[in-house]
Amino acid sequence: MSMQNWIIELQTSLLEDVYAFLPELVVCGGIVLLLLLRLFSAFNRLHLGSLALLISLMALGFAGEQWWHPPQGRPEMFSGMLAYDKLTIFLRMFLLGFTALVIWLTLLTGIPDREDSADFYCLLLGAVVGMSLMASANHLLMVFIGVEMASLPSYALAGFLKGRRQSSEAALKYVIYGGGASGIMLYGISLIAGKFGTAYLPDVAVGYREILSHASTTGAFEPILLLGTLFIMIGIGFKLAAVPFHFWCPDVFEGASAEVAGFLSVASKGAALALLARFTLVLAGLSSGLPDASTWLKMAQSLGPIIAFFAVLTATFGNLAAYLQTNLKRLLAYSTIAHAGYMMMGLATFTPQGAAAVLFYLVVYLFMNLGAFAVVAFLRNQTGSEDLQSYRGLIQRSPVMVVTMAFFLLSLLGIPPLAGFAAKFQIFRVLYDAGQIYAGKAPNLSVIMYSLLVLLGLNTVISVVYYIKVLKVMILDKPLYEVEGRAPEPLAIPAGAQIYATLLALVVFGLGIAWDPLAVVSADGVDRFRPVQEASAGNPQGAPVLPAGGVRR
Repeated sequence: MSMQNWIIELQTSLLEDVYAFLPELVVCGGIVLLLLLRLFSAFNRLHLGSLALLISLMALGFAGEQWWHPPQGRPEMFSGMLAYDKLTIFLRMFLLGFTALVIWLTLLTGIPDREDSADFYCLLLGAVVGMSLMASANHLLMVFIGVEMASLPSYALAGFLKGRRQSSEAALKYVIYGGGASGIMLYGISLIAGKFGTAYLPDVAVGYREILSHASTTGAFEPILLLGTLFIMIGIGFKLAAVPFHFWCPDVFEGASAEVAGFLSVASKGAALALLARFTLVLAGLSSGLPDASTWLKMAQSLGPIIAFFAVLTATFGNLAAYLQTNLKRLLAYSTIAHAGYMMMGLATFTPQGAAAVLFYLVVYLFMNLGAFAVVAFLRNQTGSEDLQSYRGLIQRSPVMVVTMAFFLLSLLGIPPLAGFAAKFQIFRVLYDAGQIYAGKAPNLSVIMYSLLVLLGLNTVISVVYYIKVLKVMILDKPLYEVEGRAPEPLAIPAGAQIYATLLALVVFGLGIAWDPLAVVSADGVDRFRPVQEASAGNPQGAPVLPAGGVRR
């Protein structure tokens, strides 16, 4: 190849990579713009939330354009360091759309104030870039860089309420736990890279395949591989707040503002679940579209039970620990832990259908969890408290806030016809289908899938108590002013806040009625990982059919 042709090919490749990375570049440019505006005293009198909202919407528009014109033949960018597929684009749209809603919420609640707005939104947008890298990482070093880029701004956001001891303590705990988890994860990456001589995920998957094939014939045990995989999972588990790496979550959520807690509860979970989905499905060989059946089955047998165990542990602990909470943010933090466990159950199936169900769940979770934290933020501004007892008899003082909160909490519980029911139904369905798929070749996995299905139902029943407790206090208990013999104290919730909460509640209701469009989009998000499909009427929609030697239904 001549030098001129090589230069032309390099320029073409670079332009394609820049286009593929355009949403993140827009956000990065927005961060630089916000920092530059801080240099001019005239802009110190302006609140920069509207500009940050415009930046996130512009990036969302570019991501949407990429979704409608998906990549053809180039599933990677920047020499394979990042993946460029529909899963990447789906998570971009998810994160950027969610960020726009969070920024809108902060404009309504007044946190941050005008003076701190540029710093706050720089940190918020910086965390989004890191989370986007997590979702698209195709190389173990990019996994670490993405986790760090998402974590460092989050530490500062957690402690953004200056002068508040609880906020500073939350940030310090977050930094300590995050630093420890990052160190362990980096050590795991070094073990895996040293073992295989590469950190490129598809090549690592080939190395796993060879070791699993060798182990199945000789029974040899690879402690380096086991430790490396375990340490990487610990890093991902920290971002997920999965038990036993959840300790930071309740304290950080309680100490941070409700706006930041809402952001971390959704965005951090989404990025970590996308990373876990990509990591497991690539290792299972599903990224090729025509996987080796034995490799897929061995990987599912190796990692599937581990993910399933921690999913059950996470969901059960989160639900039980929420019983005793009286602070609403702390209660929602444990609820967040429980829902992380539910979504991990979908990934434990090791099927693209399980990953699609998780994407569906994430979108629904965005609206119902952000809505719950938004109501807490609006009530905090009016009452100065986030304690549950301060909201006794709230139905008499602010019926709109109580009704919308009921929508969000009942959706988190999974009551039909709200969207939370549709999300849990997706997980139920993929667990049942996975149980049938594994029945022929891996009966132990089939039993695990059916057990997860039962335990998901039991955890849903357990969670009834604390969700209904919140509504009982708000609706049935007498207001404090009546108990203390004081005059009625109606809450003057601003019209913008009522509109925001109502719109989110309507989305939660609408997605529960018509969930099929979202299910189709979620299935498209994992299109790269979907093996050959069987078109027979007897096969459930989306059930994987593997090549010769695989599990057929």
